[in-house]
Amino acid sequence: MRKIRYWLFPIGWMGLIFYSSSQPYQNQDLKPLLQNRFDFTFLELAVENIAFTYHQTEISVANLGLLRFIEFFIRKGAHVAVFFVLACLFYYAFRKTFPHWGKLNLAWAFVSTVTYAGLDEWHQGFTPNRTAYWGDVVLDAFGALLAVIVIYLWLAWKKSRKTR
Repeated sequence: MRKIRYWLFPIGWMGLIFYSSSQPYQNQDLKPLLQNRFDFTFLELAVENIAFTYHQTEISVANLGLLRFIEFFIRKGAHVAVFFVLACLFYYAFRKTFPHWGKLNLAWAFVSTVTYAGLDEWHQGFTPNRTAYWGDVVLDAFGALLAVIVIYLWLAWKKSRKTR
């Protein structure tokens, strides 16, 4: 029963993700903060020729303006970071609950994180002014994969230090 406490971390983090994806876009608009606190005009020349399509929208300074362009990368970086943390929390919970599984805990952490990412993106589709998009799940999965790689390398490093 004491092992349940390890699951409070990923469950709590999933709750924060759920709350965040339940918020309409207007409640999470970063442009006023960016505009009032930072001067990004120095970036304009460096990024003015960057253009690509994401979710049927051209992502470029010409199309979005500099602040929305920067906000796009902050938001997508947040996807990677948030699901990186979730994968780490899942790994910790699995490792503490099922220590005999060894490195299989990494696989379960990855699968659990990507599954939650898909469910959360689906849930986001019901939020006003938000859309569900599989590309965001790919970013979330990339964050989870980065976490698995970092944990794996950290475990290998710890093991190599013990054998010295």
